[in-house]
Amino acid sequence: MLKEEIKVIVEKQREQLQSEDIGIKRELLIDILPSFSTIISGIRRCGKSTLLRQVMTEVKDYYYFNFEDERTFNFKVEDFQKLDEVFKDLYGESNYYFFDEIQSITGWELFIRRLVDAKKKVILTGSNASLLSKELGTKLTGRHITKELFPFSYREYLQLAKEKPGLESFNNYQKRGGFPDFIKYKKEQIVQEVLKDILFRDIIARYGLRNDQTIQSLARYLLTNIGKEFSYHKLQKYLKVGSVNTVIAYMSYLENSYLIFTAPRFSFSYKKQLISPKKVYCIDNGLAQSVTSSFSQDQGRMLENTVFLHLRKNNDKVFYFKGEKECDFITSNKNNVEKAVQVCVKITNENIQREIEGLHEARKQTKAKDICIITVDQEEKIENIQAIPAWKWLIKN
Repeated sequence: MLKEEIKVIVEKQREQLQSEDIGIKRELLIDILPSFSTIISGIRRCGKSTLLRQVMTEVKDYYYFNFEDERTFNFKVEDFQKLDEVFKDLYGESNYYFFDEIQSITGWELFIRRLVDAKKKVILTGSNASLLSKELGTKLTGRHITKELFPFSYREYLQLAKEKPGLESFNNYQKRGGFPDFIKYKKEQIVQEVLKDILFRDIIARYGLRNDQTIQSLARYLLTNIGKEFSYHKLQKYLKVGSVNTVIAYMSYLENSYLIFTAPRFSFSYKKQLISPKKVYCIDNGLAQSVTSSFSQDQGRMLENTVFLHLRKNNDKVFYFKGEKECDFITSNKNNVEKAVQVCVKITNENIQREIEGLHEARKQTKAKDICIITVDQEEKIENIQAIPAWKWLIKN
Protein backbone atom coordinates (compact mmCIF):
# COMPACT_ATOMS: atom_id res chain seq x y z
CA MET A 1 0.00 0.00 0.00
CA LEU A 2 1.05 3.60 -0.52
CA LYS A 3 2.06 5.48 2.59
CA GLU A 4 -0.54 8.17 1.79
CA GLU A 5 -3.28 5.52 1.68
CA ILE A 6 -2.26 4.25 5.10
CA LYS A 7 -2.22 7.79 6.48
CA VAL A 8 -5.81 8.44 5.35
CA ILE A 9 -7.00 5.20 6.98
CA VAL A 10 -5.18 5.93 10.25
CA GLU A 11 -6.77 9.40 10.48
CA LYS A 12 -10.28 8.17 9.62
CA GLN A 13 -10.05 5.30 12.11
CA ARG A 14 -8.86 7.69 14.82
CA GLU A 15 -11.81 10.02 14.17
CA GLN A 16 -14.28 7.16 14.36
CA LEU A 17 -12.61 5.80 17.48
CA GLN A 18 -12.92 9.08 19.36
CA SER A 19 -16.57 9.46 18.41
CA GLU A 20 -17.62 6.05 19.77
CA ASP A 21 -18.92 5.31 23.26
CA ILE A 22 -16.55 3.21 25.39
CA GLY A 23 -19.52 1.26 26.73
CA ILE A 24 -19.89 -0.80 29.92
CA LYS A 25 -16.62 -1.35 31.78
CA ARG A 26 -15.61 -4.97 31.21
CA GLU A 27 -14.61 -7.28 34.05
CA LEU A 28 -11.53 -8.62 32.25
CA LEU A 29 -8.43 -6.91 33.65
CA ILE A 30 -5.70 -5.92 31.20
CA ASP A 31 -2.15 -5.23 32.35
CA ILE A 32 0.04 -3.21 29.99
CA LEU A 33 3.58 -4.49 30.35
CA PRO A 34 6.77 -3.38 28.57
CA SER A 35 8.67 -6.10 26.66
CA PHE A 36 5.44 -8.11 26.36
CA SER A 37 2.52 -8.13 23.96
CA THR A 38 -0.95 -8.61 25.43
CA ILE A 39 -3.36 -10.60 23.27
CA ILE A 40 -7.12 -10.19 23.71
CA SER A 41 -8.75 -13.08 21.88
CA GLY A 42 -12.41 -13.99 21.63
CA ILE A 43 -15.38 -14.55 19.36
CA ARG A 44 -16.45 -11.87 16.88
CA ARG A 45 -18.63 -9.04 18.22
CA CYS A 46 -18.06 -9.88 21.89
CA GLY A 47 -16.58 -6.44 22.63
CA LYS A 48 -12.83 -6.79 22.02
CA SER A 49 -12.59 -3.43 20.22
CA THR A 50 -14.59 -1.72 22.96
CA LEU A 51 -12.29 -3.19 25.60
CA LEU A 52 -9.34 -1.92 23.59
CA ARG A 53 -10.86 1.59 23.63
CA GLN A 54 -11.38 1.34 27.38
CA VAL A 55 -7.70 0.52 27.88
CA MET A 56 -6.74 3.42 25.57
CA THR A 57 -8.53 5.90 27.83
CA GLU A 58 -6.00 5.02 30.54
CA VAL A 59 -2.98 6.16 28.50
CA LYS A 60 -2.12 9.58 27.17
CA ASP A 61 -0.54 8.94 23.75
CA TYR A 62 -1.10 5.83 21.63
CA TYR A 63 -1.16 4.43 18.12
CA TYR A 64 -4.19 2.50 16.83
CA PHE A 65 -4.99 0.52 13.68
CA ASN A 66 -7.88 -1.79 12.80
CA PHE A 67 -6.98 -4.46 10.22
CA GLU A 68 -10.59 -5.53 9.69
CA ASP A 69 -11.20 -2.25 7.83
CA GLU A 70 -11.92 -3.18 4.19
CA ARG A 71 -9.57 -0.39 3.08
CA THR A 72 -6.65 -2.45 4.42
CA PHE A 73 -7.33 -5.32 1.99
CA ASN A 74 -3.95 -4.88 0.23
CA PHE A 75 -1.93 -4.39 3.44
CA LYS A 76 1.17 -6.65 3.49
CA VAL A 77 3.79 -7.36 6.14
CA GLU A 78 6.22 -4.90 4.50
CA ASP A 79 3.65 -2.12 5.03
CA PHE A 80 4.10 -2.25 8.80
CA GLN A 81 7.18 -0.03 8.51
CA LYS A 82 5.15 2.57 6.58
CA LEU A 83 2.39 2.33 9.20
CA ASP A 84 4.91 2.99 11.97
CA GLU A 85 6.25 6.01 10.09
CA VAL A 86 2.71 7.35 9.61
CA PHE A 87 2.02 6.97 13.34
CA LYS A 88 5.09 9.02 14.22
CA ASP A 89 4.42 11.67 11.55
CA LEU A 90 0.86 12.20 12.79
CA TYR A 91 1.12 11.76 16.54
CA GLY A 92 4.78 11.99 17.52
CA GLU A 93 6.53 9.41 19.69
CA SER A 94 4.51 6.91 21.72
CA ASN A 95 5.22 3.67 23.57
CA TYR A 96 1.68 2.29 23.18
CA TYR A 97 0.52 0.29 20.14
CA PHE A 98 -3.07 -0.99 19.82
CA PHE A 99 -4.03 -3.29 16.92
CA ASP A 100 -7.46 -4.75 16.13
CA GLU A 101 -7.81 -8.14 14.36
CA ILE A 102 -4.12 -8.26 13.47
CA GLN A 103 -4.19 -11.95 12.52
CA SER A 104 -5.64 -10.89 9.15
CA ILE A 105 -2.09 -9.96 8.01
CA THR A 106 0.29 -12.81 7.22
CA GLY A 107 3.59 -12.36 9.04
CA TRP A 108 2.26 -9.81 11.55
CA GLU A 109 4.19 -11.43 14.39
CA LEU A 110 7.53 -10.28 12.90
CA PHE A 111 6.61 -6.61 13.37
CA ILE A 112 5.20 -7.22 16.84
CA ARG A 113 8.42 -8.98 17.85
CA ARG A 114 10.38 -5.91 16.77
CA LEU A 115 8.16 -3.66 18.92
CA VAL A 116 8.44 -5.99 21.90
CA ASP A 117 12.23 -6.10 21.56
CA ALA A 118 12.19 -2.28 21.60
CA LYS A 119 10.26 -2.47 24.93
CA LYS A 120 7.08 -1.01 23.45
CA LYS A 121 3.72 -1.75 25.10
CA VAL A 122 1.59 -3.67 22.61
CA ILE A 123 -2.04 -4.79 22.88
CA LEU A 124 -3.65 -6.85 20.12
CA THR A 125 -7.06 -8.35 19.49
CA GLY A 126 -7.87 -11.39 17.39
CA SER A 127 -10.78 -13.71 16.67
CA ASN A 128 -8.88 -16.93 16.03
CA ALA A 129 -7.11 -18.68 18.88
CA SER A 130 -5.23 -21.11 16.64
CA LEU A 131 -3.68 -18.54 14.32
CA LEU A 132 -2.67 -16.32 17.22
CA SER A 133 -1.17 -19.09 19.33
CA LYS A 134 0.62 -20.73 16.40
CA GLU A 135 2.32 -17.51 15.34
CA LEU A 136 3.03 -16.36 18.89
CA GLY A 137 4.50 -19.73 19.75
CA THR A 138 7.10 -19.45 17.00
CA LYS A 139 8.03 -15.76 17.18
CA LEU A 140 7.02 -14.51 20.62
CA THR A 141 7.68 -17.45 22.92
CA GLY A 142 7.53 -16.25 26.51
CA ARG A 143 6.99 -12.65 25.40
CA HIS A 144 3.20 -12.51 25.32
CA ILE A 145 0.22 -12.71 27.69
CA THR A 146 -3.10 -14.02 26.38
CA LYS A 147 -6.47 -12.91 27.75
CA GLU A 148 -9.75 -14.41 26.57
CA LEU A 149 -12.80 -12.16 26.32
CA PHE A 150 -16.27 -13.73 26.37
CA PRO A 151 -19.64 -12.13 25.62
CA PHE A 152 -21.11 -10.21 28.58
CA SER A 153 -21.34 -11.92 31.95
CA TYR A 154 -24.59 -11.73 33.91
CA ARG A 155 -23.21 -8.81 35.97
CA GLU A 156 -22.20 -6.93 32.81
CA TYR A 157 -25.58 -7.75 31.25
CA LEU A 158 -27.38 -6.15 34.22
CA GLN A 159 -25.49 -2.90 33.67
CA LEU A 160 -26.14 -2.75 29.94
CA ALA A 161 -29.78 -3.86 30.09
CA LYS A 162 -30.38 -1.68 33.18
CA GLU A 163 -32.01 -4.57 35.04
CA LYS A 164 -31.83 -5.65 38.69
CA PRO A 165 -30.38 -8.96 39.94
CA GLY A 166 -33.05 -11.62 40.32
CA LEU A 167 -34.91 -14.42 38.61
CA GLU A 168 -36.59 -12.23 35.97
CA SER A 169 -33.37 -10.64 34.75
CA PHE A 170 -31.57 -14.01 34.88
CA ASN A 171 -34.24 -15.59 32.68
CA ASN A 172 -33.81 -12.69 30.24
CA TYR A 173 -30.05 -13.20 30.25
CA GLN A 174 -30.51 -16.93 29.69
CA LYS A 175 -32.50 -16.26 26.52
CA ARG A 176 -30.63 -13.26 25.13
CA GLY A 177 -27.07 -14.25 25.97
CA GLY A 178 -24.23 -11.77 26.23
CA PHE A 179 -23.52 -10.25 22.82
CA PRO A 180 -23.66 -6.47 23.51
CA ASP A 181 -25.45 -5.51 20.28
CA PHE A 182 -28.09 -8.21 20.77
CA ILE A 183 -28.71 -7.06 24.36
CA LYS A 184 -29.16 -3.47 23.13
CA TYR A 185 -31.22 -4.03 19.98
CA LYS A 186 -32.84 -7.46 20.60
CA LYS A 187 -32.58 -8.37 16.90
CA GLU A 188 -31.92 -12.07 16.35
CA GLN A 189 -30.34 -11.28 13.00
CA ILE A 190 -27.33 -9.83 14.88
CA VAL A 191 -26.27 -13.18 16.34
CA GLN A 192 -27.18 -15.00 13.13
CA GLU A 193 -24.73 -12.73 11.29
CA VAL A 194 -22.05 -13.54 13.88
CA LEU A 195 -22.49 -17.24 13.13
CA LYS A 196 -22.40 -16.60 9.40
CA ASP A 197 -19.19 -14.54 9.65
CA ILE A 198 -17.48 -17.21 11.75
CA LEU A 199 -18.36 -19.99 9.33
CA PHE A 200 -17.66 -18.16 6.07
CA ARG A 201 -14.89 -15.71 6.97
CA ASP A 202 -13.05 -17.29 9.88
CA ILE A 203 -13.28 -20.90 8.72
CA ILE A 204 -14.37 -21.58 5.13
CA ALA A 205 -12.40 -18.73 3.52
CA ARG A 206 -9.39 -18.89 5.85
CA TYR A 207 -8.87 -22.65 5.57
CA GLY A 208 -9.90 -22.89 1.92
CA LEU A 209 -12.67 -25.44 2.50
CA ARG A 210 -14.30 -26.66 -0.70
CA ASN A 211 -17.38 -28.29 0.83
CA ASP A 212 -18.86 -25.50 2.95
CA GLN A 213 -22.03 -27.53 3.61
CA THR A 214 -20.15 -30.00 5.80
CA ILE A 215 -18.84 -27.42 8.26
CA GLN A 216 -22.24 -25.72 8.36
CA SER A 217 -23.96 -29.05 9.09
CA LEU A 218 -21.44 -29.83 11.82
CA ALA A 219 -21.90 -26.43 13.48
CA ARG A 220 -25.68 -26.71 13.46
CA TYR A 221 -25.59 -30.28 14.75
CA LEU A 222 -23.36 -29.31 17.67
CA LEU A 223 -25.43 -26.23 18.54
CA THR A 224 -28.58 -28.36 18.71
CA ASN A 225 -26.86 -30.87 21.01
CA ILE A 226 -25.40 -28.62 23.71
CA GLY A 227 -24.55 -30.47 26.90
CA LYS A 228 -24.59 -33.86 25.17
CA GLU A 229 -21.77 -36.33 24.60
CA PHE A 230 -20.30 -36.81 21.14
CA SER A 231 -17.57 -38.90 19.55
CA TYR A 232 -15.59 -38.16 16.40
CA HIS A 233 -16.58 -41.52 14.89
CA LYS A 234 -20.29 -40.81 15.33
CA LEU A 235 -19.84 -37.36 13.83
CA GLN A 236 -18.03 -38.90 10.87
CA LYS A 237 -21.01 -41.16 10.19
CA TYR A 238 -23.47 -38.29 10.63
CA LEU A 239 -21.57 -36.02 8.23
CA LYS A 240 -20.72 -38.86 5.82
CA VAL A 241 -17.13 -37.75 5.39
CA GLY A 242 -14.30 -40.10 4.51
CA SER A 243 -12.00 -39.58 7.47
CA VAL A 244 -12.24 -39.05 11.22
CA ASN A 245 -9.28 -36.69 10.85
CA THR A 246 -11.47 -34.39 8.76
CA VAL A 247 -13.99 -34.22 11.61
CA ILE A 248 -11.23 -33.56 14.15
CA ALA A 249 -9.87 -30.73 11.97
CA TYR A 250 -13.33 -29.17 11.54
CA MET A 251 -13.97 -29.37 15.28
CA SER A 252 -10.69 -27.55 15.92
CA TYR A 253 -11.72 -24.79 13.49
CA LEU A 254 -15.00 -24.29 15.37
CA GLU A 255 -13.25 -24.29 18.76
CA ASN A 256 -10.49 -21.92 17.66
CA SER A 257 -13.10 -19.44 16.44
CA TYR A 258 -14.66 -19.58 19.94
CA LEU A 259 -18.02 -20.76 18.61
CA ILE A 260 -17.98 -23.95 20.69
CA PHE A 261 -16.10 -25.49 23.60
CA THR A 262 -15.63 -29.16 24.42
CA ALA A 263 -15.43 -30.64 27.91
CA PRO A 264 -13.57 -33.95 28.27
CA ARG A 265 -14.65 -36.68 30.66
CA PHE A 266 -12.68 -36.44 33.90
CA SER A 267 -9.82 -38.86 34.39
CA PHE A 268 -6.40 -38.62 35.98
CA SER A 269 -5.17 -40.38 32.83
CA TYR A 270 -4.63 -37.97 29.93
CA LYS A 271 -4.97 -40.86 27.45
CA LYS A 272 -8.42 -41.70 28.82
CA GLN A 273 -9.42 -38.06 28.53
CA LEU A 274 -8.47 -38.15 24.85
CA ILE A 275 -10.32 -41.33 23.92
CA SER A 276 -13.49 -40.80 25.99
CA PRO A 277 -16.52 -39.02 24.49
CA LYS A 278 -16.61 -35.26 25.06
CA LYS A 279 -19.50 -32.88 25.71
CA VAL A 280 -20.11 -29.77 23.64
CA TYR A 281 -21.07 -26.27 24.79
CA CYS A 282 -21.71 -22.98 22.99
CA ILE A 283 -20.12 -19.56 23.55
CA ASP A 284 -23.52 -17.91 23.98
CA ASN A 285 -27.10 -18.93 24.75
CA GLY A 286 -28.58 -16.29 22.45
CA LEU A 287 -26.51 -17.54 19.52
CA ALA A 288 -27.50 -21.18 20.16
CA GLN A 289 -31.15 -20.15 20.38
CA SER A 290 -30.93 -18.43 17.00
CA VAL A 291 -30.02 -21.78 15.43
CA THR A 292 -32.53 -24.01 17.16
CA SER A 293 -35.73 -23.10 19.01
CA SER A 294 -35.59 -26.39 20.93
CA PHE A 295 -32.66 -25.02 22.97
CA SER A 296 -34.67 -22.07 24.31
CA GLN A 297 -37.42 -24.47 25.38
CA ASP A 298 -35.01 -26.60 27.42
CA GLN A 299 -34.35 -24.68 30.62
CA GLY A 300 -31.97 -27.34 31.89
CA ARG A 301 -29.62 -27.16 28.91
CA MET A 302 -29.65 -23.34 28.93
CA LEU A 303 -28.73 -23.35 32.62
CA GLU A 304 -26.00 -25.95 32.10
CA ASN A 305 -24.47 -23.94 29.25
CA THR A 306 -24.50 -20.75 31.34
CA VAL A 307 -22.77 -22.48 34.25
CA PHE A 308 -20.19 -24.06 31.95
CA LEU A 309 -19.28 -20.69 30.41
CA HIS A 310 -18.78 -19.13 33.83
CA LEU A 311 -16.56 -22.02 34.95
CA ARG A 312 -14.63 -22.02 31.68
CA LYS A 313 -13.87 -18.30 32.05
CA ASN A 314 -12.55 -18.67 35.57
CA ASN A 315 -10.71 -22.01 35.60
CA ASP A 316 -7.86 -23.65 33.74
CA LYS A 317 -9.89 -26.75 32.83
CA VAL A 318 -13.50 -27.91 33.03
CA PHE A 319 -14.46 -31.60 32.82
CA TYR A 320 -17.64 -33.62 33.21
CA PHE A 321 -17.70 -36.64 35.51
CA LYS A 322 -19.16 -40.03 34.67
CA GLY A 323 -18.73 -43.05 36.92
CA GLU A 324 -21.55 -45.13 38.31
CA LYS A 325 -23.28 -41.78 38.77
CA GLU A 326 -22.79 -38.45 36.98
CA CYS A 327 -21.73 -34.94 37.93
CA ASP A 328 -22.00 -32.07 35.49
CA PHE A 329 -18.68 -30.28 36.06
CA ILE A 330 -15.27 -30.74 37.67
CA THR A 331 -12.91 -27.75 37.68
CA SER A 332 -9.14 -27.87 37.82
CA ASN A 333 -6.48 -25.18 38.28
CA LYS A 334 -2.73 -25.79 38.01
CA ASN A 335 -3.56 -29.52 37.81
CA ASN A 336 -5.37 -29.43 41.16
CA VAL A 337 -9.03 -30.44 41.23
CA GLU A 338 -11.02 -27.77 43.04
CA LYS A 339 -14.79 -28.00 42.56
CA ALA A 340 -17.52 -30.45 41.68
CA VAL A 341 -20.64 -28.65 40.44
CA GLN A 342 -24.05 -30.16 39.79
CA VAL A 343 -26.61 -28.27 37.69
CA CYS A 344 -30.30 -28.85 38.35
CA VAL A 345 -33.24 -26.64 37.37
CA LYS A 346 -35.16 -27.66 40.49
CA ILE A 347 -34.40 -30.19 43.20
CA THR A 348 -37.36 -32.49 43.83
CA ASN A 349 -38.03 -35.68 45.79
CA GLU A 350 -37.67 -37.57 42.51
CA ASN A 351 -34.19 -36.30 41.59
CA ILE A 352 -32.56 -35.40 44.91
CA GLN A 353 -30.79 -38.74 45.45
CA ARG A 354 -29.41 -38.81 41.91
CA GLU A 355 -27.98 -35.31 42.18
CA ILE A 356 -26.43 -35.83 45.62
CA GLU A 357 -25.02 -39.29 44.88
CA GLY A 358 -23.41 -37.94 41.69
CA LEU A 359 -21.73 -35.17 43.69
CA HIS A 360 -20.53 -37.50 46.43
CA GLU A 361 -19.05 -39.97 43.94
CA ALA A 362 -17.38 -37.17 42.00
CA ARG A 363 -15.84 -35.72 45.18
CA LYS A 364 -14.63 -39.14 46.32
CA GLN A 365 -13.01 -40.00 42.96
CA THR A 366 -11.58 -36.59 42.09
CA LYS A 367 -10.76 -35.31 45.61
CA ALA A 368 -12.64 -32.08 44.85
CA LYS A 369 -12.40 -29.58 47.70
CA ASP A 370 -15.81 -27.93 47.23
CA ILE A 371 -19.15 -29.19 45.97
CA CYS A 372 -22.39 -27.36 45.22
CA ILE A 373 -25.63 -27.53 43.26
CA ILE A 374 -26.64 -24.66 40.97
CA THR A 375 -30.40 -24.24 40.49
CA VAL A 376 -32.61 -21.70 38.76
CA ASP A 377 -34.10 -20.18 41.90
CA GLN A 378 -33.82 -22.68 44.75
CA GLU A 379 -31.64 -22.05 47.80
CA GLU A 380 -31.20 -24.51 50.64
CA LYS A 381 -28.77 -26.89 52.31
CA ILE A 382 -29.17 -30.59 51.65
CA GLU A 383 -26.86 -32.98 53.55
CA ASN A 384 -24.32 -30.15 53.97
CA ILE A 385 -24.41 -29.46 50.23
CA GLN A 386 -25.28 -25.88 49.31
CA ALA A 387 -27.88 -25.39 46.59
CA ILE A 388 -27.75 -21.83 45.25
CA PRO A 389 -29.72 -19.96 42.57
CA ALA A 390 -27.62 -19.40 39.46
CA TRP A 391 -28.20 -15.64 39.44
CA LYS A 392 -26.81 -15.34 43.00
CA TRP A 393 -23.90 -17.66 42.22
CA LEU A 394 -22.94 -15.67 39.11
CA ILE A 395 -22.93 -12.39 41.02
CA LYS A 396 -20.97 -13.75 44.00
CA ASN A 397 -18.30 -15.48 41.90
